[in-house]
Formats: sequence, structure tokens, C-alpha cells
Amino acid sequence: MSRRENCWDNAPQESFFGNFKDEAYIKRCETLEELEREIKQSMTYYNRYRYQWNLKKMTPVQYRDHLLKTA
Repeated sequence: MSRRENCWDNAPQESFFGNFKDEAYIKRCETLEELEREIKQSMTYYNRYRYQWNLKKMTPVQYRDHLLKTA
């Protein structure tokens, strides 16, 4: 952990949750089950279909598989 008021440790998490809040439709959920389903759908989309510039324009799953093949 870094010292207080140092945001560099939290930058990846803050970026992820900022994007998550923009892309997920959590405000329309009325029950806990609906919220869980929406979060699972959003995570599936993020990991399997959403391309990332910092991962060589691959999805996280594609990038992981790419690294495992080259190792």
C-alpha cells in the first residue's frame, strides 16, 4: 500500500469501476437477483467481447490465451 492520498495504486480499479458504471444498467434493477444477473452479464461482456487498447486490441480472455501460448 502506498501512503495516503497517493492515487496510483487505485488507478486500474478506479478506471474499471468507472467504465463499469457507464456500461452496466444497474439502475433499472429492482431485485438482488436482477442486479446479480446484470453484473454477471457485464463481466462476461467485459472479459470476452470488449476489446482493450492496452491489451493489443484484444479482449482480456484473448490476451490471457495469447500470453499462455507464447510462454
